[in-house]
Amino acid sequence: MAKVAFIGLGVMGYPMAGHLKTKGGHDVSVYNRTFSKAEAWAAQFGGSAFRTPAEAARDADFVFTCVGNDDDLRSVTLGDEGCIAGMKPGAVLIDNTTASADVARELEVACKAKGLGFVDAPVSGGQAGAENGVLTVMCGGDEATFEKSKPVISAYARMVGLMGPAGAGQLTKMVNQICIAGVVQGLAEGIHFGKRAGLDIEKVIEVISKGAAGSWQMENRHKTMNEGRYDFGFAIDWMRKDLGIVLSEARNNGAKLPVTALVDQFYGDVQAMGGNRWDTSSLLARLEK
Repeated sequence: MAKVAFIGLGVMGYPMAGHLKTKGGHDVSVYNRTFSKAEAWAAQFGGSAFRTPAEAARDADFVFTCVGNDDDLRSVTLGDEGCIAGMKPGAVLIDNTTASADVARELEVACKAKGLGFVDAPVSGGQAGAENGVLTVMCGGDEATFEKSKPVISAYARMVGLMGPAGAGQLTKMVNQICIAGVVQGLAEGIHFGKRAGLDIEKVIEVISKGAAGSWQMENRHKTMNEGRYDFGFAIDWMRKDLGIVLSEARNNGAKLPVTALVDQFYGDVQAMGGNRWDTSSLLARLEK
């Protein structure tokens, strides 16, 4: 058992912190910008709620962060009330936010200056993966810090891998989002084509999902796409945030991402339809409007 702090109790962080308490058996303290949510988590799981990240992180062996973007991450980690200020020497900061590789490297420098370890550890698997404790975690950091952190991270994960130095976890998450964007657009076009051709989509998917076209998106999203239901899942607003990070990094490293850039525009079209909070599979709605 370790003493753990979790900063950020959104749709992902809330259940992840819960797994650290229930499955990991750790002593968990929490912070959330809306304090009532931290109080609710503490009441449900039996941990402690604090009003600043620094207070939550005090005496913790591991501090997890899971917030919205680079600026949110800086606001809960840096400064007098940030978690780094409250951490003891030798503790490890593990960031589950999907953010830029630049901010990951920035936080590693800040942690090293205080004698702390750092791992950037963005996750894949969505809200369902967080709730079921089966996320995939892509990590960046030094090997010793990763090995120290892996057993604790495993409380909410089914796959935890070290991708390279600080920032490599975020870069791997970018690869993940690039692949998802292209797959979802292809699935949307396939279902759209099949419906226009008069095919029974359920029968089509039953057959092709067992072949080379099969994917997680096909298995888990084809039914709701075929029914036109999108009021769940990973919101387009968040996907566009992620793709913005991807495209910015591509401009820096010279990668050519024509499909990703196009799908990002398509998601913008869905936002214009009022689908900001729809699941990413709602690319089909754009084709059917």
